[in-house]
Order: sequence, then C-alpha cells, then structure tokens
Amino acid sequence: MATVNRNLSEYNKEEIPNGADFKIGIVVSEWNEKITFNLLKGAKQALLDNGVKEENIDVRLVPGAYELPLGAQFFCESDGVDGVVAIGVVIQGETKHFDYVCEGASQGLMNVNLKYNTPVAFCVLTDEYEQQSIDRSGGVHGNKGIECAVACMKMIALKRSF
Repeated sequence: MATVNRNLSEYNKEEIPNGADFKIGIVVSEWNEKITFNLLKGAKQALLDNGVKEENIDVRLVPGAYELPLGAQFFCESDGVDGVVAIGVVIQGETKHFDYVCEGASQGLMNVNLKYNTPVAFCVLTDEYEQQSIDRSGGVHGNKGIECAVACMKMIALKRSF
C-alpha cells in the first residue's frame, strides 16, 4: 500500500500558496458518507488553514463516485471556481462494478481537468475493504482530503504562475 509509511495529513505549510483569493468547489459523493464526509472535513480544514475564506468554498453533493465528473464539470462551467476537489470512495465488492465505477470516475475527472483547464483534485479512495478507507479518511493513515485540497491549491498557484 502506498500509504503504509505515510501520513496523508502531513504537509509542509511553507510550500502551500496563500489561498485568500481562491474559490474552490468541492463535489462529494453521498455513497459511503461516513467516509466521504470525513474526507470533506479534512479538505475544508486544509483550505481554511491555508487562507481560503469559508464563503469561497462551495460544497455540492452527488449520489456516488460515478457522478463526480459531471459534478466537477458543473463547477467548471459555472466559471466561479479556481479549482475543484472531487471526493468519493469505491470499495471492492464481489462484482466488476468496482472496476467500472473506478475507471469512469478517474477518466471522467481527468477529462474535466483537461477540457476546462481547471485543477480537479482526485480524492477518490479505491480500497479493497471499508477499513482501508476509514484509515485514509482521518484514521491511522491521516486524511486524503487534506492531501487533495493541498494538491488543488498547488495546481491553482501553478496555473497562475504561467
């Protein structure tokens, strides 16, 4: 596992741009909400800790991870955000459904990134077991929501540097 020796909540605050004028959309899957809402909590806190104003964080819900790309696209089309954090979780089951949902969400979010030239952070956990997702949403491995909010802010700053 990539996160076994790493805490997803740890980052060097000196490397993060001040987000005082950033507008961030967060699209969150309602499926597995006990996990996704913990990821949301981490992402929001990281944004606030790095200067993003509460009123500049817009949170919207979608039914599941498969709907995240369209939710992110709605944000990008609204022309009101500098970046998006897409939050979801897909846990392996006994069918191939896991593969289709993961592929659709990842490919869809990448397409939105490129089509709209807007940072869309991929905060979708794709784990074998629920406990692995719990461990990455505020558990023993930290919170992936924090890591993705930081990535989104870094990408916004990179885009502005050009």
